[in-house]
Amino acid sequence: MSLAVKAQPDKQVRPDPDALLAWYDRHRRVLPWRAAKGERADPYRVWLSEIMLQQTTVKAVAPYYARFLQRFPTVTALADAPLDDVLKAWAGLGYYARARNLHACARAVAARNGEFPDTEAELLRLPGIGAYTAAAVAAIAFDRRASPVDGNIERVIARLYALSQELRAAKPAILALAERLTPDRRAGDFAQAMMDLGATICTPKSPACVLCPWMSACVARAQGNPENFPRKSEKKTGLLRRGAAFVALRRDGHLLVRQRPAKGLLGGMTEVPTSEWTKDFDLDGALDAAPLKATWRRLPGVVTHTFTHFPLELTVYRAKLARVTKAPHGAYWLALDDIAGAAFPNLMRKVIAHAVDFPPP
Repeated sequence: MSLAVKAQPDKQVRPDPDALLAWYDRHRRVLPWRAAKGERADPYRVWLSEIMLQQTTVKAVAPYYARFLQRFPTVTALADAPLDDVLKAWAGLGYYARARNLHACARAVAARNGEFPDTEAELLRLPGIGAYTAAAVAAIAFDRRASPVDGNIERVIARLYALSQELRAAKPAILALAERLTPDRRAGDFAQAMMDLGATICTPKSPACVLCPWMSACVARAQGNPENFPRKSEKKTGLLRRGAAFVALRRDGHLLVRQRPAKGLLGGMTEVPTSEWTKDFDLDGALDAAPLKATWRRLPGVVTHTFTHFPLELTVYRAKLARVTKAPHGAYWLALDDIAGAAFPNLMRKVIAHAVDFPPP
């Protein structure tokens, strides 16, 4: 057992799962993927929402989830769809490897007659499903005694026991404590109750401790410093990278685009041609990376974007080309009217907006 688990006070009041479940029954959030009280959850909707919610907020996910579910109402419909259609529906949510894994997992489930397995061990065998998602689907969709631990639950547990370790090091202890708290009955409701408690009461800043059903059991509250938990190390930001983006507009209303490699950053997404993104980008040689010969105009300003591991600045060049201009190898012309439905990540939509906002050269 971890030292952080042993460090909990001997006289601490044990958090009562029934008290939390009673609170949840009164205050549960209404979410588009959550089953109504007394109804059985749909494994497809639970799984889809959990994948979408990774690294993304409920507020950001909700409209994407609704559109995605309308386009792919069942796991079989998702499995049967071309990957490009899935990427288009996902565009804007970020972390695009999730969309590729989502499609691969849907195909694996479709091969099982569209039935999700109902245990953590079996769920873990599916593409793109890790420990957290397996536990979440097993608990919420099948009411298995499983303990998913997301960011909200990490915060609740860290405060309940005032864990002194930095969050990354404390994760095994947090999981062990969550497993200890999980009841044998209503495990799915308990997991969602923990998530709701963290999202609405035990918030990162200004937690509403007086409304918490576990107020008397919380060590951090007793110490008067709940906002100090969980302990977080200083966030490290990668070095700035720079590059050039090339917006080629054909005079008949088409934009030159290409598809990024399937693996890697923004894998499989649509983009306008760019140079490499490097820490020592040489602006003087930027046009060497242009996709074709043209009169390129450098536009004022830069497009900025922040990825998980580094910030990026792109200098944007634009050119107007004749209608008969052929696309270079690996690229193609996309009608401007089709931009909205294409699988552009947010970065590329910023680049395009930056270019078309300026008057033509």
